[in-house]
Amino acid sequence: MTDGAGRPPGGVAAESDEVLMERYVAHGDRAAFEALFARYAKRLHGLFLRQVGSRDAAADLVQQTFLHFHRARADFRSGRQVRPWLYTIALNVRREHHRRKGRKPEVSHDPLVHGEPSVAPSTTTRTDRLVRRALGELTEQQREVILLHYYEDLTFPEIADVLGASVSAVKVRAHRGYERLRALLGRDRG
Repeated sequence: MTDGAGRPPGGVAAESDEVLMERYVAHGDRAAFEALFARYAKRLHGLFLRQVGSRDAAADLVQQTFLHFHRARADFRSGRQVRPWLYTIALNVRREHHRRKGRKPEVSHDPLVHGEPSVAPSTTTRTDRLVRRALGELTEQQREVILLHYYEDLTFPEIADVLGASVSAVKVRAHRGYERLRALLGRDRG
């Protein structure tokens, strides 16, 4: 069953990312693009905010990501997953941002940055602060994998696709990163 435009009932909200992307690439469907933007803009903003520590910079990076997404739409291969492709673009935008700034990526220690908008800074636990500080002490490769895995809920195969690495390399980075976090947190608790 479809609506008059050949879409499933429920409109774009019921369609997969891949179906939306196919419509956007093939027909320039604005509603499909807007649906993808609505699904991912907030998540990308949180990812960028955790890494650059500024709401304005994070918002700019989201806009740049979707501008690159739009410009590269013809390069999207049918049958590929949209989410890892979009996160690849996002990480490249963030890397370029850091190159332009001429500095190492930051990790914010602001509790509002880490998906805790309902928690007032005064109620943030010591553990939350320690975890964020420990994330800042990881290598960039380990931190990227953990942020994508833990905070963005990407699978290891999706992360491998995003980073252009093998699944086993991503698992090694995650394992070493999580082990390092445990060691850092153990040190801070003592």
